[in-house]
Amino acid sequence: MNRRDAITRVALLLGGTVAGTHLFLEGCNTGDKKAASVRTFSDKDIAYLNEIADTIIPTTDTPGAKAAGVGAFMTVMVTDCYDATDQKIFFDGMNQINEASKKKFGKDFMDISADDRKALLTELDAEAKTYMANKKPEDPKHYFRLMKELTLLGYFTSEIGATQALRYVAVPGKYEGCIPYKKGDRAWAT
Repeated sequence: MNRRDAITRVALLLGGTVAGTHLFLEGCNTGDKKAASVRTFSDKDIAYLNEIADTIIPTTDTPGAKAAGVGAFMTVMVTDCYDATDQKIFFDGMNQINEASKKKFGKDFMDISADDRKALLTELDAEAKTYMANKKPEDPKHYFRLMKELTLLGYFTSEIGATQALRYVAVPGKYEGCIPYKKGDRAWAT
């Protein structure tokens, strides 16, 4: 099983929890949260987020997260749906990834190789899992978990993710509860 298949299956198994339950319970209310925006994203930030997302879901036999425009998706979600606390965690996390890259490789994240990016984000993912397993309910989420959740949500709800990484039928027809599965089949987006 390759990494893309594993991510696809995890995203489908976790369903709504991947995006964070508060996102679905509160919805995207642009009223108070828009006013509470910590800062705005630049084109450079979007390119940076695209590279982070593309390291999480790289191009293989299907296009990666950068091709799906996940960086721009993340900016909309953070600005419109996250409260000021989570926005600050997200923005600080963008800086922390860059600082971790400088500490480990002596270069900004954007200047290191794809293999170095993968190694760095793998370490951050392990750190986030440990943090989330040991955190108290009142503690904030780990910044990398926020980024990874948005990457998965953005990719698998994009046209590319739904039609090329998953199976998609625009008008699915009747519901069939039991369809034979063949090993290697992609999961359904519809």
